[in-house]
Amino acid sequence: MNEPRKHPLLSCSPVALFLVLFVAALWVGWKLAQPMLRVDHDPKAESRPIVARGDLAEDEKSTIELFKAASPSVVHIMTSQTRYAADRFQLRPLDVPQGTGSGFVWDDRGYVVTNLHVILDADRALVTLDDESQYEARLVGFEADYDIAVLKIDAPKEKLRAIPLGASADLQVGQKVFAIGNPFGLDHTLSTGVISGLNREIASPSQRTIRGVVQTDAAINPGNSGGPLLDSAGRLIGMNTAIVSPTHASAGIGFAVPVDTINRVVPSLVRKGKFSRPVLGIVAAPDPIVRSMRAPGVVVRSVRPGSGAEKAGLRSLEYDAQRRPVADVITSIAGRKVTTLEEIWEVMGDHKPGDVLELEVLRGGQTLKIPVALQEDDS
Repeated sequence: MNEPRKHPLLSCSPVALFLVLFVAALWVGWKLAQPMLRVDHDPKAESRPIVARGDLAEDEKSTIELFKAASPSVVHIMTSQTRYAADRFQLRPLDVPQGTGSGFVWDDRGYVVTNLHVILDADRALVTLDDESQYEARLVGFEADYDIAVLKIDAPKEKLRAIPLGASADLQVGQKVFAIGNPFGLDHTLSTGVISGLNREIASPSQRTIRGVVQTDAAINPGNSGGPLLDSAGRLIGMNTAIVSPTHASAGIGFAVPVDTINRVVPSLVRKGKFSRPVLGIVAAPDPIVRSMRAPGVVVRSVRPGSGAEKAGLRSLEYDAQRRPVADVITSIAGRKVTTLEEIWEVMGDHKPGDVLELEVLRGGQTLKIPVALQEDDS
């Protein structure tokens, strides 16, 4: 019976086999090092002539002018936390970088507006202006329910250009928008897009809902937070705050706190360090009473003396001869149906002290329309 034939390489000595493989490897390496195409130089080669550009398109000119006008109002914010390192027999404080964000100049007194989450848990914030000058910032106040914070820097007035304010109540889907900020620490970056949606809702740092939020497809990335969202006139219409993205980078779905909200909250923070909420001056009845009355709205348990509710004639809870509760029931405020006190707070969040809102109140089987002036919460 014939034995199977061996390959010639298998019958070689180990040394000979090694030499064959080594030479083959050298040959392959030499071939790979050679140019893939035939080299053909031209010693007379020169730079090609430049084609004349001509005028920029009108929308390009507008965008350039908008950026030039708005960028001096945009600031870069760097935050840090203090950590302590052991140094022989003492602890030495160290500033540990925490993150970066954006903000904008509110007025020439040095007030700067940003998102609360940009400075949250920071021990130090450094604000860089458009001219690269840097200033230590002090915290003036914040409102977690709207993710708004106000800082103060001691910069010369001539360096502080307040951003022009617009309005957000009359925005329309499809309007052009422009975002300026510091994504990933790249200062003064411009991105453009349109308003993709209105009246969105996002969660605030306090986990309460921010209503009336503007949605845009302008690129917003980490570091853009706190920066301005502008309309085509260069006016502030929102503050870039959040994105929806599986990768934590821009996916074309960004959200901005509307400027009407900012313009209500910031003056109060500057004046008192906190947001003065408007109140009706009522205390709502607990759930057992609401269920026993089968009330279709918010049951008024008591009315605060001197409040707008008392002046408007709202009544506190009473009991009839059969010990049955009798009370005013608020079923609507400013045209919006309400069944909980939380819904009343949401509506009042769109207003300020002094505004007059119309309530629909169920009293003794009759529906009354009662105007109530909101007052400032002094608690």
